[in-house]
Amino acid sequence: MYRVWNFITSYSLLLLAGAAVALVWANIDPHSYHAMVDYPLIQNFFIGAEHAADGHISRTLTAHFLVNDILMAFFFAMAGKEVWEAVILKNGELRGHKAMTPLIATAGGMLGPVAVYLGLAAVLGVYETVSRGWAIPTATDIAFSYLVGRIVFGAGHPAIRFLLLLAIADDAAGLIILAIFYPTGELAPVWLLLSLGAALLVYLLANDLPRRLDRHNQMRPNSSWMRQKLSFWPYLVAGCLSWYGFMRAGIHPALGLLPIVATIPHADRPYGIFAEAESYLKDLLNWMQHKLKYPVEIVLFLFGLFNAGVEFSAIGAPTWLVAAGLLIGKPLGIFIMGWVGARALGFGLPEGMRMADLVVLGCVAAIGFTVALFVASVAFPGGAVQDAAKMGALFSFGAAFVSVIVGKLMRVERREF
Repeated sequence: MYRVWNFITSYSLLLLAGAAVALVWANIDPHSYHAMVDYPLIQNFFIGAEHAADGHISRTLTAHFLVNDILMAFFFAMAGKEVWEAVILKNGELRGHKAMTPLIATAGGMLGPVAVYLGLAAVLGVYETVSRGWAIPTATDIAFSYLVGRIVFGAGHPAIRFLLLLAIADDAAGLIILAIFYPTGELAPVWLLLSLGAALLVYLLANDLPRRLDRHNQMRPNSSWMRQKLSFWPYLVAGCLSWYGFMRAGIHPALGLLPIVATIPHADRPYGIFAEAESYLKDLLNWMQHKLKYPVEIVLFLFGLFNAGVEFSAIGAPTWLVAAGLLIGKPLGIFIMGWVGARALGFGLPEGMRMADLVVLGCVAAIGFTVALFVASVAFPGGAVQDAAKMGALFSFGAAFVSVIVGKLMRVERREF
C-alpha cells in the first residue's frame, strides 16, 4: 500500500503534464493543435478511423487513432490485469464478503452520476443533444483519486483500500460500458470470433498444454522452455489478432487486449492493486506488466496531450452536466448505496472506517479525469459538444479541493500507518 505511491505518482504527473500542454496549446494556437491531433499517418490503410470515400469505406491511420485506439490498449490491458487478478485469484480484492460494500457503493457511484446528468439534461432542455454522454461522469480516475485520498486520509487509513476497491470495480464496469454502449462503427459481431479464437488458441498452446505436459514434474521443463524461448511473443501475436477483431467488430479496439490478458500465466495470489511487490514475481503476467510500466507512462502523456486540448470558449451545457454528475451524483450515489451495503444489508465497513469517511471518499472518487476524457471522445463526434464534455471532465479536478474541505468538516483522522 505504501509502495503504490511511486507507481501512481509517476503515472499521474505525466498524464497531467500532457493535459496541461494540450490546454495551453489549444488555447494559444488551436489550428496547429488540431492539425497535430488529426494528422494522417497512413491513408487507405487496413487499420484506422473509418470514413466514406468515393462510395466505399476506407480507413486512415491518424495520430489520434494511434494514441486512443492502439496505444491506449496497453493501458486498459494493465487495468484489466488488476481487475482479472482481483476477481480470479483466491485472495483477490473483489472476492468474498470484504468486497461487498465497495461493490455496492460502486453501483451507486455509477447510477448517481447518470441520474444527475440525465435529470439535469431534461430540465435544461438539452436531453436529445447530450444524452449519449450519460456514461462520461460514471468514471473514477484511479491515479488521481488515490493521490487525493492519500492527502485527505493518509496512507494507513482503511478508506484508502476501500477507495482502491471501488475504483478498480468502477474501471471494470467502465470497460463493459465502453464495449456495449459505445461501438466505434457498425457492429459486426462475427469478427469477435477472431478475438475469441486467438485467446483460446494461445491459452491452449502456450499456457495449458505445457502445464499438462509438466504434470507430476516439479522441474516444469515444458513451461520453463515456453517462458524462456517464446516469452511473450505468442501472446503479442494473439493480442494483435484480438485487437483487429475488436476493431472490425465495431467495438472500441482499445479494449482488444483484454481477452488475451486472461490467458497469460499469472501468480497464485495477488499482492494488492498495482502493488510494487508484484514487479518481483516471476510469472509472465506480472513480468509483462512490469516491462510495460514505463512505455504506458509515455502513452498516458500522449493521451493527455491528444485529448485534453479544449478551448475555454467550448464551455457549455455538457460541461456543467458532466461536472454535476461527478461532483454531485457520484458522492451521493456512493454514500447512499454504501450505507445500504454497510447498514441495511449488514456487510459493514472496514474496521476503523466511519460513515462520515464514506462521505469524504465519495468526494475523492468524483475525480473522473482519464476515463471520463476517453468516454467523452467516443460518446460524441469531434466538435463543440465533445469539447464541452471534455471540459467537464477536466473540471472534475475540483473534487480534490472539495474533498479536502469536506474532510476537515467531517473531522477525518489522517493515518499514515
